[in-house]
Amino acid sequence: MNDKRKRIAMARRLRQSQTDAEKVLWSKLRSKQLEEVKFRRQQPLGPYIVDFVSFVRKIVVEVDGGQHDEGGVRRRDEQRAAWLKQRGYQVLRFWNNEVLANMEGVLEKIREVVSKSAPSRPLPNKG
Repeated sequence: MNDKRKRIAMARRLRQSQTDAEKVLWSKLRSKQLEEVKFRRQQPLGPYIVDFVSFVRKIVVEVDGGQHDEGGVRRRDEQRAAWLKQRGYQVLRFWNNEVLANMEGVLEKIREVVSKSAPSRPLPNKG
């Protein structure tokens, strides 16, 4: 099995085993609920799988648990963020407890970034 197929299979497994924080945030991002911007969850992007992404706005949202505060994981997260930024993505990172305890604050930060980002391709006309 090649790497792309492995990442797709892993993304499917991650969608089925979301954390509580990911589930709650996804309930607010799905179906264009936030500023009518489409987000996808557990999406392969190059060599990585990101928690949430808007391809049109080039925004990645990551929701992290405590293990992401450890040295090796933190370095990998920084490398991943640098790779994404080189490709034009803005990366937003939130802690699980921040999502669970301050959902409105998290959504406000995402709204702020969405409002400042131009679509990377024209949106289709409605109507």
